[in-house]
Amino acid sequence: MAKEKCIIREVPRYPPCFSGYCCQDPHCCSKGYKYSWPELVGYNGDSAKATIEKDNPLVTVYQIPEGAYRLTDFCCNRVYLWVDGNGNVTRVPTVG
Repeated sequence: MAKEKCIIREVPRYPPCFSGYCCQDPHCCSKGYKYSWPELVGYNGDSAKATIEKDNPLVTVYQIPEGAYRLTDFCCNRVYLWVDGNGNVTRVPTVG
């Protein structure tokens, strides 16, 4: 018997966390939308947040200070936006 492929039909807004029940990587749950933004490293956090939410309407973006505690669960509908003391993006924002 062939393994049944996981199909994600709808992704709710975060919260709550949504992982698609069988999806544990950003590409899997992107539904054709962008899921990583390496070009935003160094950009202003507010501008980066607006860009991400425009590129992928399925995600909610949370700006958090570099070094702060974050949840480690994987969510198809969340992007953490790490920012420094000046409010600039310090890591590649990625769905998860």
